[in-house]
Amino acid sequence: MKKNTFEENLNSIDEIIEKLENGQLNLDDSIKEYESAMKLLKESSEMLKEAEGKILKVGNSDIEEIK
Repeated sequence: MKKNTFEENLNSIDEIIEKLENGQLNLDDSIKEYESAMKLLKESSEMLKEAEGKILKVGNSDIEEIK
């Protein structure tokens, strides 16, 4: 299964927010959408942490080269 990109996750989260704000979903569907959004948020947060780690690693190696 293909993993979504960070941007795709953000777009999906935006779509879910629109559905929830629209008020057209019943309670069960609202809960399912909320759970999906939370899963996407968790995945996105992990992607950001991974990217931050890569950036810090590159930044630290650049600093070492300058010294």
